Amino acid sequence: MNPTELYRTWVEVSFDALRNNLAWIRHRVGPRVKILAVVKADAYGHGLPQIAGALMHGGVDIFGVATLNEALGVRAVGAGWPILLLGSSLPAEVETAVRHNVMPTISSLDEARRFQREAARQQKTLAVHVKVDTGMGRLGFWHEEAVKPIQRIAALPNLRLQGIYTHFPSAEDDAAFSLEQVEKFHAVVRGAGVRIPLRHADNSAGVLNVHAGSRRLGSLFNVVRPGLMMYGIVPPGLPPVPQLQPTLSFKSRVILVKRIAAGRSVSYGRTFVAQQPMRVAIIGAGYGDGYSRDLSNRGEVLIRGHRCPVLGRVTMDQTIADVSDARFRDLAPGEEVALVGRQGRDCITAVELAAWAGTIPWEAMTSITKRVPRVYTGAAT
Repeated sequence: MNPTELYRTWVEVSFDALRNNLAWIRHRVGPRVKILAVVKADAYGHGLPQIAGALMHGGVDIFGVATLNEALGVRAVGAGWPILLLGSSLPAEVETAVRHNVMPTISSLDEARRFQREAARQQKTLAVHVKVDTGMGRLGFWHEEAVKPIQRIAALPNLRLQGIYTHFPSAEDDAAFSLEQVEKFHAVVRGAGVRIPLRHADNSAGVLNVHAGSRRLGSLFNVVRPGLMMYGIVPPGLPPVPQLQPTLSFKSRVILVKRIAAGRSVSYGRTFVAQQPMRVAIIGAGYGDGYSRDLSNRGEVLIRGHRCPVLGRVTMDQTIADVSDARFRDLAPGEEVALVGRQGRDCITAVELAAWAGTIPWEAMTSITKRVPRVYTGAAT
């Protein structure tokens, strides 16, 4: 028996697709550029330990995470790998971060001093990255004020200024603004006048939409930070990249087929009322699994390779779909349903699902909950 036959809802993750995408990114940016693989939010819903292990075998150079717990998850898989904590650190986290050699992001002199004191206490030299805010309006030193703090951080004992970076807020649809950010960043690096080995800005949209538009990028930056594209998804608004393969499929099963008479309603709130006799499939996935309630009366699923509209409200544990078409006359419980992914000749993408729900693919993927088993296919090595 296939183990997934016992699952009413599950995620399939393809190591082969992940390896393909990593190879394409490497080809895109060139052999001299380091790849900082972003594996925050449980590796975008794929499973952090498994994805980190596969990426280590795949030849990434650095890992990027959002929280200290995520950093420790990567560290448990690979003891020697460089890990960058992309978020700021709480004061209570400093001791653990230093003990496990997690590189912090520094956005203030106070942060730098906290890490310097703890590194001195542990008799270590800790690698750190400084973040420069060139337009995101979030973490980092404002670019106009960054030069002197960077020089002071570079002079602190027990710290090694290993990297400096910025972040593009709109690389997918405003390359011109991103290129302005590049110039601001370059001015900071030039003005600081200190040696900083690693310099990075490109996220997935930057790699696809900004990288080719700036001569400066080739000489200034030597690290890229792929996230979404590593999982085979092109950020909305950018042209398709056929070479990238989605790594994640979100699947469920029919748990009941029933007839609905004209005038009867389905699900909470009675938001769908049948205008004629219908057959519906009750599917064993709902918002408790990460299939958003915002897909109510909007989404579609694939059954036998054909699209079936979602009827009524998505509930915590079930979703209802229209299977009135004659091709489903013998549909039975246990048949597979594709919520995201390919079935037959058709495919529902994470971008498409997110658009129906009025959100973005990042949220759609990271919303798949822990109760959904992850099943891995292909070779991780």
